[in-house]
Amino acid sequence: MSKLAIAEAMIAAYNAQDADLYVTYMTDEASEANYRGAVVREGKEGTRSGLKAAFARWPQNRAEIVSREETDNYVVLREHVTRGPATDGSEPVEPFDVLAVYSFEGDKCSRVEFIR
Repeated sequence: MSKLAIAEAMIAAYNAQDADLYVTYMTDEASEANYRGAVVREGKEGTRSGLKAAFARWPQNRAEIVSREETDNYVVLREHVTRGPATDGSEPVEPFDVLAVYSFEGDKCSRVEFIR
């Protein structure tokens, strides 16, 4: 499976709100972070639990792939994200675009950085 296909499979799992499947594509030490900023989900288990919490809060959450690029060890996806109403009654989040940079070690994603 190409790295692009893996990143696309991660988005499919994300859209299915299947955190367990999502993390199968990641290394054990993988993380998700803001670009050049704070790590928002640390390790495979931190990513799993963070995504499950987000999916519970925004059950209509989706990311649509707008464009895609692949190099040797990186995939960059431009994603259009919609959250829908939150279950906790918080203010709605306006739809937004994000560049997501997927870094790979072999055939596993080791880090995803979000540029927003």
